[in-house]
Amino acid sequence: MKRFVQQEDRTQSTLLPECLDDYVSEDNPVRVVDAFVDSLNLADLGFEGVMPAKTGRPSYHPAVLLKLYIYGYLNRIQSSRRLEREAQRNIELMWLAGRLTPDFKTIANFRKDNGPAIRNVCKQFMVVCRKLDLLTESTVVIDGSKFKAVNHRDKNFTPAKLARRMKDLEENIARYLVEMDTADRQEPETARLRTTRLKEKIAALKEQMKAMEAIKGELAEAPDGQLSQTDPDARSMKTRGSGMVGYNVQTTVETKHHLIVDHEVTNDPSDRGQLYTMATRAKEVLEQSKITALADRGYYSGEELHKCEQAGVAAVVPKSTTSNAKAQGRFDRGDFLYDAQKNEYRCPAGEHLIYRMTTVERGMTLHRYWTSNCGSCAMKGRCTTGTERRVSRWEHEHVLEQAQHRLDRMPDAMRIRRSTVEHAFGTLKLWMGSAHFLTRTLKRVRTEMSLHVLAYNLKRVMHLVKLEVLMKAMKA
Repeated sequence: MKRFVQQEDRTQSTLLPECLDDYVSEDNPVRVVDAFVDSLNLADLGFEGVMPAKTGRPSYHPAVLLKLYIYGYLNRIQSSRRLEREAQRNIELMWLAGRLTPDFKTIANFRKDNGPAIRNVCKQFMVVCRKLDLLTESTVVIDGSKFKAVNHRDKNFTPAKLARRMKDLEENIARYLVEMDTADRQEPETARLRTTRLKEKIAALKEQMKAMEAIKGELAEAPDGQLSQTDPDARSMKTRGSGMVGYNVQTTVETKHHLIVDHEVTNDPSDRGQLYTMATRAKEVLEQSKITALADRGYYSGEELHKCEQAGVAAVVPKSTTSNAKAQGRFDRGDFLYDAQKNEYRCPAGEHLIYRMTTVERGMTLHRYWTSNCGSCAMKGRCTTGTERRVSRWEHEHVLEQAQHRLDRMPDAMRIRRSTVEHAFGTLKLWMGSAHFLTRTLKRVRTEMSLHVLAYNLKRVMHLVKLEVLMKAMKA
């Protein structure tokens, strides 16, 4: 082994053991975690056990367990069992926790029992970002992505899925019965073996049918017509390629540094009703009187855009097309021009569609416009299949027109949206691994997501500013 860098003898004793602090350099990110948690008022944030009980076995201080979790999520160690092992062998964790080694159950219970407090810590880090002037932009991107839950697709049921599965079972039972008839005509020994095997298969399928009947009763009582057996809060989500059982994670990301300003976890598969809530929450975090919110067409909703307009949020959302008129070679709503002064529409043939009536549908006040000259129009075949073409106008249609005008003035808005929020989602899913969430139920999944978002923001900021500047802002 000569002419190589020589290692120390494992059996060599030292008179003066090295200090644990010597193993952690001054620019080690673990010092940022330590400084951040020490700067928090854990009692005000809602953590349990900040004041120790006078009786019983002494417990671990919440700060120690919170440091363990933040370090773990920063280094993609989300499991409480893995954190237990790392605390016993990882020099950085030994330094961070002061050589304390809580067991995995204590670590897991801390996350389970302090969900709201951990989410408050995530919000508190935004205060630090504001001190560092990292949240000066007034433009944010709102988007949602589907994350897998601890629930396989075979353990999720809807009425249609249950009907298909029961139909498959019935067909399999019928097929095995036909095979039994065929087996009876073969040699006695072969017939006996095959018949025994087929009877076992039929019995197993009948047991599955009984289980499906029981699930059918539970499904009838489910409020949203869906049942998940492993994680009761998880729901079937449509994704590109195939569906998954999981959660819809909503995030608001600022466009300059790609920091996640706010987030929420919901089991609603649709993004359509999330725009106003996410935008106004981001407005409070940024402490801006007005903000611009970019979102994809999945968020397009007249009611949501109207509420955003009233709250000082300029939403930039592409309009979703629900009509098949263009695909069928007919004029769509965009071909009819509105004249605000005359309160009428002009069709492609030059006819004037005047106001006729007002109606209320799904809580929305709509004004109806049409002309009586459609019957003699040469372009009627390209316009409508009915007696006349009727155009509806919402009472707050000007809000939708303003949103379209903002989008026209920002031709690169959707490119900015993709490059901002997809980066954050891609990073989070890479860190979380193929399984995504490790916990069950919406309450615990929200806590887990908050730890992921905190780790993401913490790592982003550590790349943007020097560590000593960051720690100084935390202590201020």
